[in-house]
Amino acid sequence: MYILVINCGSSSIKYTLFEQKKHTVVAKGIVERIGEPGTTIHFQKIDGVEFSKQVQLDRIQDAIGYIARLIRDPEAGGVDAKLITSIGHRVVHGGETIHQPCLIDDRVKQVIRSCFDLAPLHNPPNLEGIIACEMLFPWTKQVAVFDTAFHASLSAHAFLYALPYELYLNKKIRKYGFHGTSHQYVSRLAAKKLGQPITSLRMVTCHLGNGCSITAVSNGVSVDTSMGLTPLEGVPMGTRCGDLDPAIVFHLIRREGMAAVQVEELMNRESGLRGLSGVGSSDMRDLEAAIKLGNHQAEIAVNVFAYRVKKYIGAYAFALGGLDAVVFTAVIGENSALARQFICDGLEPMGIILSPERNAAPLETYGEIQSDKSKVKLLIIPTNEESEIAHQTFQVIGNHQECHT
Repeated sequence: MYILVINCGSSSIKYTLFEQKKHTVVAKGIVERIGEPGTTIHFQKIDGVEFSKQVQLDRIQDAIGYIARLIRDPEAGGVDAKLITSIGHRVVHGGETIHQPCLIDDRVKQVIRSCFDLAPLHNPPNLEGIIACEMLFPWTKQVAVFDTAFHASLSAHAFLYALPYELYLNKKIRKYGFHGTSHQYVSRLAAKKLGQPITSLRMVTCHLGNGCSITAVSNGVSVDTSMGLTPLEGVPMGTRCGDLDPAIVFHLIRREGMAAVQVEELMNRESGLRGLSGVGSSDMRDLEAAIKLGNHQAEIAVNVFAYRVKKYIGAYAFALGGLDAVVFTAVIGENSALARQFICDGLEPMGIILSPERNAAPLETYGEIQSDKSKVKLLIIPTNEESEIAHQTFQVIGNHQECHT
């Protein structure tokens, strides 16, 4: 029996096929540039076949159909599709309504649809992927795993904005938080790595990729997180601006004559590391290469990024009443020694002391990168959202868990 995990983006789909009992990966891959010229599918069967090729796929439904054919193709996946008993879907936004992974029914799909405005780049393709899988795998149970669910534990003082309370009551304008699947996964692995029960740990988990979020985790529960109503709030990201004075929006509209949609595009797609660095890229590797060539503006961009992450770590340490561990994950968190160095510099009074040698070592060599003198553990833990989605999907199917609101 198998679990298929589907992670639909606006123009890409990540997919992973797990053997259910052993929880091992059988095949995985990604379809990129769906609906654009040069659509490419990457496929890897763990015990053999691996290839990439260009195909013409105009819709998410077409891409999932192609994935299904590859999985059962005797020369590629070779898996009987009837043995796929459940499909776990990553869904970004569940609003206030859904607080846990659950079996997908019409009511769940309506909740996903109702959050389109809150996650316009994510929830529509998430729902499209679900509908496509229902058509292609009608015998299979579908499970939704929500990015916002891990943060449902936030207290009112953490999730409320200082706006008229009626906007929360009537419009549900509040902080929701994202990347919850990743934060939940790495916090659990951090406790295992440290050999301590998660219920005894206070940690800050830093999901640093093209999208970035910082989460305060106490006793295994999210108590605060940097992203808000949408994924735009928080630290600067690849192309998102993160926190700023909201009056900047009014200034750009009133004084610069920009339309609201232009401001939205500016802050979501043209800002962050891309906008600050001036190197025409949001990729930290490109910024590091530019810094080595003496590009001062790129160095400023990385310093701005690191400073904002540093501030969140400090704030959350105080909110937690102390700190046992900081976890770095996702593409930047796992791979950029420079970013980790910039973030940790100056935090020595808090008991955070980085080991330059361990920080610079290959990831497989060190999971811990703190100095022996550090009071706070510093860990690099590769995230694996697909594994966490499969784990939660199996739990839902095993418990026949309907969605509670």
